[in-house]
Amino acid sequence: MAAYHNENDPYAAEWLENLIREQIIPHGVVDRRSIADVRPSDLKGFTQCHFFAGIGGWPIALRVAHWPDDRPVWTGSCPCQPYSEAGQRKGKDDPRHLWPAWFRLIAELRPDLIFGEQVPEAIKLGWLDEMASDLEGCDYAVGTAVLSACLVEARQERERLWFVASANGFTPKWPSKPWMECDSWPAEPNLPRVAHGIPEQPFFRRAYGNAIIPKAGAEFIIAASCALTN
Repeated sequence: MAAYHNENDPYAAEWLENLIREQIIPHGVVDRRSIADVRPSDLKGFTQCHFFAGIGGWPIALRVAHWPDDRPVWTGSCPCQPYSEAGQRKGKDDPRHLWPAWFRLIAELRPDLIFGEQVPEAIKLGWLDEMASDLEGCDYAVGTAVLSACLVEARQERERLWFVASANGFTPKWPSKPWMECDSWPAEPNLPRVAHGIPEQPFFRRAYGNAIIPKAGAEFIIAASCALTN
């Protein structure tokens, strides 16, 4: 049993390797190549595969949700820059639109279950339509939800489009959750420094900014798991 983590940002990749050493995320390997260079044969033998792995948000979320390390799953958070309000919003014309590269691997190896997320602004620019159409064309059932991080008491709104795809089919009937409203919180908290006396580096902020909030991911994983079994 081993996990595969794909992340081409050197700082985030080193962070992942530290998390593996500390046993915070499952034992495995960190592949620092671009996902465009990953071939299906590279993924053979891995129980879990995490793409655009960042600083390990998805494997941490799975553990928070009590997902066994030896239970197969794929996860991924495609780059949000082509769709985020903070970027130029070029959508599919942005070279960082990497859903097609991930879907190429999905279509070839057909994992049973996939979790992913994206910024909700991507819905208006066609990312959700493309993702769902591709997966449904390969006979996956797809369920989605837009959830805010403040629903798990994070001090920021941080809405995200979450999705689950199952090769075995399901009817996405989400269990009752307080997902419709939440209190307003400050947009961003102060991030802790790397260590006392060391200034916050841009790459440190970028790592946090691109990461999912594991507790929010865990809530979606739990709800999706209920939907898959009901």
